[in-house]
Amino acid sequence: MKKVISVCLSVLLTVSLFGCSADVIKTKKERFSTSFLDLFDTASTIIAYDTSQQDFDNHIKQFYDKLEEYDHLYDIYKSYEGLTNLYTVNQKAKDGPVEVDGRIIDLLEYGKDVYDLSGGKTNICFGSVLVLWHESRSAAADNPENASLPGMEKLNDAADHISMDNLIIDKEKNTVFFADSEMRLDVGAIAKGYAVEQVCRWAEENLWSSAAVSIGGNVCTFGYKNDDGKTLWNIGIENPDTESDDYLANVKITGLSVVSSGDYQRYFTVDGKKYCHIINPDTLMPAEYFSGVSVICDDSALGDALSTTLFNMSMDDGLKLIENTPNAEAVWVDKNYNVTYSSGFEEYITD
Repeated sequence: MKKVISVCLSVLLTVSLFGCSADVIKTKKERFSTSFLDLFDTASTIIAYDTSQQDFDNHIKQFYDKLEEYDHLYDIYKSYEGLTNLYTVNQKAKDGPVEVDGRIIDLLEYGKDVYDLSGGKTNICFGSVLVLWHESRSAAADNPENASLPGMEKLNDAADHISMDNLIIDKEKNTVFFADSEMRLDVGAIAKGYAVEQVCRWAEENLWSSAAVSIGGNVCTFGYKNDDGKTLWNIGIENPDTESDDYLANVKITGLSVVSSGDYQRYFTVDGKKYCHIINPDTLMPAEYFSGVSVICDDSALGDALSTTLFNMSMDDGLKLIENTPNAEAVWVDKNYNVTYSSGFEEYITD
C-alpha cells in the first residue's frame, strides 16, 4: 500500500544580498533539485541548498544510494543477489528463523508498535489478504474488461493467517520466523515513510542543512527554504477531488513531514465501481470512509502509519486517535469532498 500526495515545492531565492561581504556572497548556498523514478516504485523529488552543482551531485548520489539500500531491503516483490530482504523472509521464514539486516528488525519492531497504536487497523502481517487484492489489481490492469474482485471465501481463509503473534523476532540474533507457515508480511503502509525518516535524518547530519524531500509524495522537510533560517517550506496537499484545479491546502512547515492516503490515484474498476488499494482489516474490502486523509507530524514513519490508520477509521475514532497523538495533525476529506480538520491543523495553512 502506498500513499499519494502531490507537493508544491516552489523555492524562489528572495533573500537580498545587499550589504553582504564578498566572502559571504561567495559561500552562499544555492537551490538545486533533482528527480528520479526507480526507488519505492514511485516518483521522487529532492530540493536542497548546496555550495555548488558538483557538491549537490555528489550529495545526491550519497542520498540515493542510502535510500536504495532501504528500497531493496524492504522490497516484498523481488530478490536481489547477495541480499536477504523481505521478499526472502516471506519465502523462507516459514521454514525456520531467517537472519536479516538490523534495519529489517527495526522496521518490523516499528510495525508492531504501529499495530498497537492503530488497534490493528494497520497490520504488517496482513500480506496473505493483501496479495489477493494485488493479484486482482494486476489482472485488472492487464485486462480491464474482465476485472474481478477476489472471492470472499478466499479472503476469509487468508484472514486466518494475519496474527501478529505469529511474527517471531529475535533481536539478539537478528532473525525473523513465521509461526504460521501461511502468514506473509506486507509493509507497504509503513516502509516508505520509515525509510524516508531514516535517510532524511542522516542527510541532515551529513549532507545538507536545508532540504525538502518528496518520495512518492511522502514529504519530509528540514532547515529552511532559501537556507535563510526563517522561511518555511510551502507544501501543497493534493485535492482528492480530481476535478478541482486547486490544492486541498497549502501548508508551511519545517522539521515536519506531510503524508497522505487516498482513493483517487491507485484503484481499479469492477462493474463501474472503483476499488482503492487500502484494505480495511475489519471488512477485508477497500476502505470506504474517506476519499483522502493527510497527516502532518514530526516523524515521516508515523505520518505514513497514521494516514493509513485514519483512512480505515470512522471520523469519530480517527479524531480521538489524532488528538491523543502528540505533535500530529490531520485533515479528512469524505466521499462528498467535505473537509474536517483536527484541532491544530489549520495553524499550518497559508493562503
